[in-house]
Amino acid sequence: MTYTQEMMGSDSDGMLDQIDARTNLAGSNKMEILLFSLGSGEKFGINVFKVKEVCPAGKITRTPNMPNGVDGIVSLRGNVMPVLNLANFMGMTPEKKHQTMMVAEYNNHILGFLVEGVDRIIRVDWDKVRATEGMLSDKGALITAITELSDGTLISILDVEQILANAFGEAVVGNVERVDSAHELCIFFADDSMVARRKIAEVLDKMGVKHIQANNGNDAWEKLRSMADSASAMSLKLHDQIQVILTDAEMPEMDGYVLTQHVKSDRRFDGIPVVMHSSLSSDANRAMGRKVGVDYYVPKFDSLILSSTLRPLLT
Repeated sequence: MTYTQEMMGSDSDGMLDQIDARTNLAGSNKMEILLFSLGSGEKFGINVFKVKEVCPAGKITRTPNMPNGVDGIVSLRGNVMPVLNLANFMGMTPEKKHQTMMVAEYNNHILGFLVEGVDRIIRVDWDKVRATEGMLSDKGALITAITELSDGTLISILDVEQILANAFGEAVVGNVERVDSAHELCIFFADDSMVARRKIAEVLDKMGVKHIQANNGNDAWEKLRSMADSASAMSLKLHDQIQVILTDAEMPEMDGYVLTQHVKSDRRFDGIPVVMHSSLSSDANRAMGRKVGVDYYVPKFDSLILSSTLRPLLT
């Protein structure tokens, strides 16, 4: 059985069973990671939900003015996609040319990542995943988190958003309209990616909306719970202080699904909608969000869609 069949299902029934199984991860604070290597002796991981299939790279066509680390483009099953050589992009010099390609779906875009090889799929607890924000090396900046296997092997989890921002440039925030009476409105958002936090803040600033941010789900819940405690102690409604909670799906320590569960199970947050803002754009991910009570789902990163989703909620 190929890795494509293992991940996508050998038939339609198998695929639906796997989608159901992974949808059941919602609220469990677990994620599934595909392990792969880049020829350096290290182990790397990427969220399974980002990977459509693993296959031979095939013929890669070079084109003029390609970004650093992009080997060219390839045609696969009707999709023409850029192919990013991860080892080269991360400053490594592997002894042999990499021919295995992970086909990833990110923000409804398809692209290929060249790797030395893939290993297996593992399931890990998010509270065993530690953020690496603050690492100074170029390679470290492309790693969003680290987890440890039972045998002591460390797994570096890719920051796909940072990699694509470095390779292709950051998304441009469009002409976002300001919100009337925005000076009294506030949005609380959580995201483990520095790129995403910067872009979200830029959109909210252009809307003229105040914002409070957190670096992961656990950090967000601690801040939200503290705000709820303070509001209760002063007999105030939390909704008067926060109008919307915006959260990423996959974050170290606590994911957005568990964060949503905490919010929805606490009556002090009644009337505050939860918007999930995620690069995971599959139907399975939307189903996971609905299961735990997410009110709205917005794919990353389109500033106009984000602002148009938030604007009616700011009342």
